[in-house]
Amino acid sequence: MTQQPSPIPYPLAPAPTIYHPSPDYTRLRETCPVAHIALPDGASAYLATRHADVRRVFTDHRFSRAAAAGPDRPTRELGSLAEDSLIGMDPPRHTTMRRAVSHAFTVRRVEALRPTVAALVDRMIDEMVAAGPPADLIPHLSAPLPIYVISKLFGIPDQDQERVRQWSDALVGDWDADPAAPQAALDAFGEMIVERRRNPGDDLMSALINAWDTHDDLTERELVSVTAGIFVGGHETTTNQLNLFLLVLARHPEQLAGLRGDDPVAVARAVEELSRFIQLGDNGVLLPRVTTEEVELGGVRLPPGTPVLPAIASANRDASVFAGADTLDLARVDNPHLAFGAGPHHCLGAALARMELQEALGALLRRLPGLRLAVDEAELRWRPGLVVRSLEALPVTWDRVDR
Repeated sequence: MTQQPSPIPYPLAPAPTIYHPSPDYTRLRETCPVAHIALPDGASAYLATRHADVRRVFTDHRFSRAAAAGPDRPTRELGSLAEDSLIGMDPPRHTTMRRAVSHAFTVRRVEALRPTVAALVDRMIDEMVAAGPPADLIPHLSAPLPIYVISKLFGIPDQDQERVRQWSDALVGDWDADPAAPQAALDAFGEMIVERRRNPGDDLMSALINAWDTHDDLTERELVSVTAGIFVGGHETTTNQLNLFLLVLARHPEQLAGLRGDDPVAVARAVEELSRFIQLGDNGVLLPRVTTEEVELGGVRLPPGTPVLPAIASANRDASVFAGADTLDLARVDNPHLAFGAGPHHCLGAALARMELQEALGALLRRLPGLRLAVDEAELRWRPGLVVRSLEALPVTWDRVDR
């Protein structure tokens, strides 16, 4: 077994830019891939940094999400959403709940939505063109597109989408600093569920309610958290992915110039590579686990009850898996990145997110040649207190408009 040194402080040394993870990850992958770390509150945990080890944490049932999602969770997460929603459950309970909603996110159903999403993106670009240039991409496209799509799946009327978006924003805020706002958002989702139970429809929310009402051991609190969690996951990440995609492309003009929006294969590859490359959060860790029995990981024996942090940002820069791992390569074909997780908690809406990102990025490249930032990157501002990096505005400009 690997001899572990004294715990190293976590979070690690800050990254030099938002485009790369902490430089400590490279050193740890090479010298101490499963590192003993000291958390800010004095507790200890282990940090998995290599692709194979991170993937194993996601897929091995001995690494429990439920044990890591309670009030004593080892790192900051989405408050009580982590405790009661799908991201805080283990099989078999997680399997039962996921089965109740997964039919809405199959590849077949997602592909059936593609023409509708493509038409919606074109309309949004038309409106942005009419307003600019320059124009803020966030209110014109990156925010309303995923909100509209997930709202349609949930049966939320157009006039209520902005209100529900505000609830979602509160749920990804800092629960520790301001628990009242996210709790009020959960209460609002609860009231919506009560109303939908009275007036069900052919939508995802009604299907969730029906699944809950046919299982005696499921609580109303879990229903609210699962509903809110799926809604939040259905748009917050996609919005910020698209924004970060464009920031990365602005830093790689030669690759941007070679990417054609009318080539769906090239756009799909670019979405995968950009998903691998971007850094959605500051620390690059995706939903910690706790061991339920003794397990060996990366040559380290972990006793039961050990918190393990899977460093997805590090895994996606593992040079043993990705050639030129720190280099953006939009033509990369072999790309087993872990941006959407893996195993039982693989992102439920991954197919939907991919389709939305492909349609949005392809249309922007196709219709707005010369698309670029309208301000210096240093002028961009980030919204404070959120789990994921979220821009306040993203001003863009372009040379001309194509159909």
